[in-house]
Amino acid sequence: MRARQLWFTKPGEVEIREQRLPPLQPGQILVKSLCSAISAGTEMLVYRGQLPSDIALDASLTALQQQNAYPLQYGYACVGRVEQLGSGVDAAWLNKRVFSFQPHASHFIATAEQLIVLPDDVEAEAAVFLANMETAVNLALDGGPALGERVVVLGQGIVGLLLSSVLSRFPLAQLLALDDISKRRNYAEWLGVHHAFDPKSESHIAKLKDALRLPVDLSATPHSGCDLIFEVSGSPEALNLAIELCSYSGRIVIGSWYGNKSAAVQLGGVAHRNRIKFISSQVSSIAPELTGRWDKARRFQQAWQMIRRVKPQALISHRVPIDQAADVYQLLDQAPEQVLQAIFIY
Repeated sequence: MRARQLWFTKPGEVEIREQRLPPLQPGQILVKSLCSAISAGTEMLVYRGQLPSDIALDASLTALQQQNAYPLQYGYACVGRVEQLGSGVDAAWLNKRVFSFQPHASHFIATAEQLIVLPDDVEAEAAVFLANMETAVNLALDGGPALGERVVVLGQGIVGLLLSSVLSRFPLAQLLALDDISKRRNYAEWLGVHHAFDPKSESHIAKLKDALRLPVDLSATPHSGCDLIFEVSGSPEALNLAIELCSYSGRIVIGSWYGNKSAAVQLGGVAHRNRIKFISSQVSSIAPELTGRWDKARRFQQAWQMIRRVKPQALISHRVPIDQAADVYQLLDQAPEQVLQAIFIY
């Protein structure tokens, strides 16, 4: 069996390589891909050469634990159908539709432990959002939004939009979002955000601060500012805006992976005085305070339930063959406002 695989060969370049897969070993499963989703936030770090050099691509996913030196494969949202079984694999796996955290490729070999069977009522193009929906669910768990709170989501890429859709189910006093791409702001409001603002517009920021009852000198007063802020823009500079908008004793959940990007963050002044709590959120694990009640199986169940409710396939803007990958990544790099969610079809 020959597989077409996407490889990042150096910053700004990808290519499709045809590789012969080895014969199946006992316990292994061959999957033919139906579609895979580009996770633009993390994959553009790979494309632009902005990966940190001292850690693996992912600490928990077997397929991504290789060294992050070029050339490399990447991607973690693949939906396919089981085509062949190695010896010792239950015959019930044959023809099952499955999700796997695998790099973009037309075929891949995995074990049963690396595959998640799709629910019968979930379409393949909806299931391809499982990884990012799991991230959105994890962010909500880490942030712990409460009744009547004012919540802001910085960044309305796919993770931000899915997070907004999850938060819209909570009884919040306000759910606000920021993104400098108007199409994303429109989708955010369609998904249930009360108002979406452009962080690059002075008038929008003024309206946002007015909505949060922030005084002009930025020092928090009782009942002003945002109780909970999620930073999922991918820009470390956004943390300064988060601090600016945060209430006394508010929480800022950092869900972005910045790679090797950094920024000067103003941790003096109001960040110190207002006792702001910074929470690092990463989907590869579950917060220790939740592990007595939550495990990954329960989190996946909740992610599937949110996929059924949100129907995220409506966010797909580009469906392209994997052979056109170079064009898609160039578009994401140079004109991200034109792409909401791109998927490869096989």
